[in-house]
Amino acid sequence: MGEKITQTLRDSKTARWVALLIVAFTMLTGYFLADVMAPLKPLLEKEMGWSSSEYGFFTSAYGWFNVFLFMLIIGGIILDKMGVRFTGVMAGIIMVVGVSLKYWAISTHQLDGMMLFGWKAQVSVAALGFAIFGVGIEIAGITVSKVIVKWFKGKEMALAMGLEMAMARIGTGLALMASAPIAEAFGGVSKPVLFGLLLSIIGLLSFVVYTFQDKKLDASIAKNKSENDEEEEVFKVKDIFNIIGNKGWWYIALLCVLFYSAVFPFLKYASDLMVNKFGVDSEWAGIIPGLLPFGTIILTPFFGNLYDRKGKGATIMIIGSILIIFVHAMFSIPFLNHWMIAIVLTIILGIGFSLVPSAMWPSVPKIIPERQLGTAYSLIFWVQNWGLMGVPFLIGKVLDAYCVTGEKLVDGVAVKTYDYTLPMMIFTGFGILALGLAFLLKREDKLKGYGLELPNIAE
Repeated sequence: MGEKITQTLRDSKTARWVALLIVAFTMLTGYFLADVMAPLKPLLEKEMGWSSSEYGFFTSAYGWFNVFLFMLIIGGIILDKMGVRFTGVMAGIIMVVGVSLKYWAISTHQLDGMMLFGWKAQVSVAALGFAIFGVGIEIAGITVSKVIVKWFKGKEMALAMGLEMAMARIGTGLALMASAPIAEAFGGVSKPVLFGLLLSIIGLLSFVVYTFQDKKLDASIAKNKSENDEEEEVFKVKDIFNIIGNKGWWYIALLCVLFYSAVFPFLKYASDLMVNKFGVDSEWAGIIPGLLPFGTIILTPFFGNLYDRKGKGATIMIIGSILIIFVHAMFSIPFLNHWMIAIVLTIILGIGFSLVPSAMWPSVPKIIPERQLGTAYSLIFWVQNWGLMGVPFLIGKVLDAYCVTGEKLVDGVAVKTYDYTLPMMIFTGFGILALGLAFLLKREDKLKGYGLELPNIAE
């Protein structure tokens, strides 16, 4: 055996895994902020008098600018035109600005008694901050996806994506488990958001560190003509029409929005579900849903590694969708209300939540050329944001309109109680539709030969 010559920096195992660790940490800080308010719904109702509809309006703000102003699609085009360094730093700055505004709205008394856009000014300004943050984190997400493809294509790509998602889920898990205790310990719902703001600044600095690594990679690729030829093919705006004309891309995009609509909006209300259905104390209600992301930390890289080495990407997505359906159907049965059942169902949901993304995201480069990947991912995230925006708002409205069962006193303050049967049936419906799309994707793969059922690692 001859000595292997390292042609580019990405052929160094150490270099590519260090690069992954740095950008994954940035996503960890972002995902903490995305869910930092989820366990605080009962406290928002008690301390600030928010209703479920107001909480749903605030939570839906995440997708406003991404969906209606096409910021995510613009971000994808910027990514393909300007590269990962410029786009990642830009996304980090946008996140910090958004969180700063949200923190100010939650912590100040200057907005008390005021109305804005037909809602309490505090709710509207906090939502505006969350909407700005949503632009930043989603653009960061597509940037990191392209970073991983750049370093890991033909190597351990699904494992790398799985590990990045696992790091991000640590952020989600920390938010769900720690937000309410931080609020209780430091006196107010704004304190977890302040902690998240500090984290977001550290996350931005982390990505700045990565840019130096990326520069070195580009320099090493420039020396290698065969690799560089493909990199030099320029993205054109007309490529958008090639992407949206691809049936396989549509199946992945729609599967993505339905699958994530059955998980992330559920997590926004899961702590409240634990209080209302399972009788868990509000201070600790985030612990059980917090198990979900921590379970995915191990399983997502495991399933990603399985996809890398054995294939079966479309089949993995089918199994994951079936588990999602089962869990939400069980959550919707009224008499299954012991907290131990909630723990078991959350663990199963974590398995389903690990299966689908571990196969879905690494499948995109199999059907879309690398020069179009930033835009392809951004378009998928744009479709996904319709769900992340609309579903929390829908659930909040459904809770207030159809699910109020009465009131109870919490520290002398009257708060509403809810029956979560109908919302859980809605989530079950999303899972059923996702399963249908997973079967259609598998059929399309057979017809077109994308290789979704084949291993990722090139032998």
